[in-house]
Amino acid sequence: MLANFASIFSLMLSTLLMMVAFGLQSYVIPVRSVAEDWSTLTVSIFATGYTLGFTLSCVVTPKFVLRVGHIRVFTALMTLLSIAILMCGLIVDWRAWIGFRAVSGFAIAGSYLVVESWLNERVTNENRGLLFSLYLITTMIGTIAGQYLVPLGDPTNTSLFILCGVLFSLALLPTALSSSPMPAAPTQANFDLRALFHRSPVAVVGGFLAGALSGAWLNLGGVFTQKIGLSTSEGATLLAAVLAGSALSQIPIGRASDRMDRRIVMVACGVFGVLSCLAMALAIGGGAWILYALAGCVGMVLFPIYALNVAHANDLAQPDEFVKISSGLMITYGLGTISGPLVVGPVMDAFGPAALFVVLAVYFALYAGYAAWRIGQREQHDGLVAKTDFQATTVLPTPGPDVTNPLAQQEAGPIIEDDTVPEWETQAQ
Repeated sequence: MLANFASIFSLMLSTLLMMVAFGLQSYVIPVRSVAEDWSTLTVSIFATGYTLGFTLSCVVTPKFVLRVGHIRVFTALMTLLSIAILMCGLIVDWRAWIGFRAVSGFAIAGSYLVVESWLNERVTNENRGLLFSLYLITTMIGTIAGQYLVPLGDPTNTSLFILCGVLFSLALLPTALSSSPMPAAPTQANFDLRALFHRSPVAVVGGFLAGALSGAWLNLGGVFTQKIGLSTSEGATLLAAVLAGSALSQIPIGRASDRMDRRIVMVACGVFGVLSCLAMALAIGGGAWILYALAGCVGMVLFPIYALNVAHANDLAQPDEFVKISSGLMITYGLGTISGPLVVGPVMDAFGPAALFVVLAVYFALYAGYAAWRIGQREQHDGLVAKTDFQATTVLPTPGPDVTNPLAQQEAGPIIEDDTVPEWETQAQ
């Protein structure tokens, strides 16, 4: 076991530094935007650049890794992240930030993909759960730590932007100088959104809504903290509370969904999200600790619901289709993250910061409502196919470790050559 930890130590250290920089970046950008007196709609526009880059990277990055390998791609992506945030500090113009944020989204998604693919090749079935739990903890600690760096500097000058660029650059050193062998060359995974929707409509629709929810919060949550008058330290604590709630709830939600119809858990999470968001909207102006507690409640369902959709879609998959499903759902999630800020931004401008949580409540209601409607359309499939295990996700749902792993299909099982369509596949879940 110690040998397994040693083999991924440099990768975990790089991940930690990358997530510290990511946490700092994700908070300093909205704080600076408010300081520049940009409207929430303006913030939403350049946030869309970020999500477009993020989604594009899920398709493009595996091709780069195939050509030049993991280390070179990871080094290039860290360089792009450094350049993008430094340029944001150098050229403070929201039109320029659209391009800079697109580069940043492309690079962070590709970095997730490379790290998880690399990590997946280093683990075994015996230690997979433990080491991926360590990875999730590392990303959470790094993100929260980065957010708490904002109160230590001044977002209205270039100091925090420079610090963020330095941290991204430092993140490539442990991996670039590691003596561990490189992962094997990957293969490109394909995806078919139409077939995926036919297979599991609730997973596709739910994945899109999960993307809209997380996209709206991740891009406008920092703006919300500033608009309601929180200090940077209080805002960092509120953002951290959302992440902490997500970390605490992933395992209980996953275990519950493994034991019953996952769609029932989706409905419960959606209803809980509606109530938490409405309570959050009503609590603005109250004590900070009330906001922290309610933010933790929102976080308990904000990020984990995406993993529910992935698990549900995989329940209905042939063994050789897991990679294709993960890729397709990631694209669906990416499309949702693009729409979220564009919808929420104008509403916040028109009705104030509380509107953020009102719109999030609407998204949660749609998530729960569609899952409930699908339950009425068809019974649970447990008698037809064995469930896959629920797997927790990182702060930002990513393409997953199997997307660029050439051994993924071999480990999952042999490709089925029989052209006969299983009975359960002919009826969409």
